[in-house]
Amino acid sequence: MSTSTLIAVILGAVVVVIVIVAVVAMLARRRHLRSRFGPEYERAVEEEGGKLAAERDLRAREERHDELDIKELPAERRRQYAQEWSGVQEHFVDRPEGSVSEADELVSRLMSERGYPTEGYSGAVRDLSVEHGRTLEHYRAAHAVKERSGNGQATTEELRGAMVHYRALFEELLVDQRSG
Repeated sequence: MSTSTLIAVILGAVVVVIVIVAVVAMLARRRHLRSRFGPEYERAVEEEGGKLAAERDLRAREERHDELDIKELPAERRRQYAQEWSGVQEHFVDRPEGSVSEADELVSRLMSERGYPTEGYSGAVRDLSVEHGRTLEHYRAAHAVKERSGNGQATTEELRGAMVHYRALFEELLVDQRSG
């Protein structure tokens, strides 16, 4: 075998190995994103029009999230928030629409105190998606009902459902134990 043939075979083998490593790395990143974002991964794929664009967006969310100073609350603050939530639920019987608005405000305050920016709904969804992707659909559903209730278009049953949805995110944010 000539030297040039040997070099061509070696270069071909190196290219194949590089391609295999790149594919394995891409699949590992995809598995990581699917695991971390849960149902939010598929939503991003749909919204972004493909996996590559979605994965680029999700990685950008992770990078932004890594810059945030997310912290646990002391036990006393968690108790105070839990008491406030109980009060919001008690108001539901007399003021369902008002209670949904109160629940939204309470969730926003809790997010803010934990260190999440709360400058707007889409930003909150983006920032929450990194660690709370599995609960995010609750927040979306509750927010949609809150928006409709502001125009008097939500039924009492929808408002009740919104409270359940807000509670799911509220409880997760309240007891979230950050690792490392």
